[in-house]
Amino acid sequence: MTRRINIVATIALAALALTGCSAADQAGGAASTEGAGGTVTILTHDSFVITDEQIASFEEQSGYTLQTTAPGDAGVVTNQLVLSGDSPTVDGVYGIENYSTQTLLDAGALASYESPDLPESAASLMIEDKLTPIDQGQVCINIDHAWFEENGVAEPTTLDDLTKPEYASLLVTMNPATSSPGLAFLVATITEKGDDWENYWQQLLDGGTKVVSGWSDAYFVDFSGAEGAGEYPLVLSYSSSPAEADGRTGVLETSCTPQVEYAGVVEGAANPAGAQAFIDFLLSDEFQSGVAENMYMYPVNSEVALPETWAQHATLVDAPIEPNLKDVAANRDAWIADWTTLFENNAG
Repeated sequence: MTRRINIVATIALAALALTGCSAADQAGGAASTEGAGGTVTILTHDSFVITDEQIASFEEQSGYTLQTTAPGDAGVVTNQLVLSGDSPTVDGVYGIENYSTQTLLDAGALASYESPDLPESAASLMIEDKLTPIDQGQVCINIDHAWFEENGVAEPTTLDDLTKPEYASLLVTMNPATSSPGLAFLVATITEKGDDWENYWQQLLDGGTKVVSGWSDAYFVDFSGAEGAGEYPLVLSYSSSPAEADGRTGVLETSCTPQVEYAGVVEGAANPAGAQAFIDFLLSDEFQSGVAENMYMYPVNSEVALPETWAQHATLVDAPIEPNLKDVAANRDAWIADWTTLFENNAG
């Protein structure tokens, strides 16, 4: 138990170190906002994309000046909100995924807000009255079809295949302590393997699976199928990623698990009205229509049209791995700590 507490503390301190500069940067902006016409500061993950035109539109419609800060992946965002406690330095947050929502609710990090603009198609995804769904998709292992064809290797078809010597060293994935898809994949493997999940991961690591801190490095640097420069033909990404690759890649359908991304108003924020206005904007047709192209996730508004390439290459599998979210809420920190121990022992 002592070892677990130390690991969790290490994760928290690491997150604080990673986010310290951004938190200091935000303090002045958030503290100076009172009422419409001020600045609204939103904490996001580093994959969040909002265009200059969308920013200008939000600012014109709301009267607020938008300031965003992205200290890292969604795991870092969650840790920063928990660590800020009663002294928040931001007004709102975007990018909290469904496997971390209970952590923020338990920490009392979010204030109540139900947007009048929430579409009917997203009503069932709302969590209490504090977490508003913005986009959704599935986290899946992506496969570089061309690499496997060129090298005469059959593609893996199951999670168990990934642990085999011929595949484990071809996979790059993400640290679940710092990455939302990394956490989703860990939860998916625990759901499928039960008490044997640590043995599953030991086989991956023993076989040479690479673990990086965030999705961007894994997909754009290490994966061979994104820009053709990486050395790994298997990567943890999203079911929609093959659309970005124009169909050169596909997904391991038996590895897919759902992910929903949420926005919320931070409890104790200096500018809660500004954060509410921003959530309304994220639900607007103007923003929702750009979610697929800008962030490769599905908009929660089902009436918004998707790009043509999505019809050809993006996939939502019919039977994804469905973790029990109550189990995830109860065990999330312990699972991350146990995975970190396993990973550190393997690295040592």
